[in-house]
Amino acid sequence: MAENAKKENGIVRFTKKVSKFIRDCKGEIKKIVWPAPKAVFKNVGIVLAAVVLLGLFIFLLDTVFMSLLGLVMDVAG
Repeated sequence: MAENAKKENGIVRFTKKVSKFIRDCKGEIKKIVWPAPKAVFKNVGIVLAAVVLLGLFIFLLDTVFMSLLGLVMDVAG
């Protein structure tokens, strides 16, 4: 009986898979919960503060190491 069943061709299988994928994507998009604007602005502020602090820390390390390198080069020369 299974031998008599007609197999679907590749194009039909492909279109079915694509349509299932699109349906699944729509379902997943409906599940997204977007954060409130207040939370977004708070998080942006935290990230900007962290970037500024990290930048200052790296700047200070660079300045200290360059000063140490200058001292070493003066002693060597």
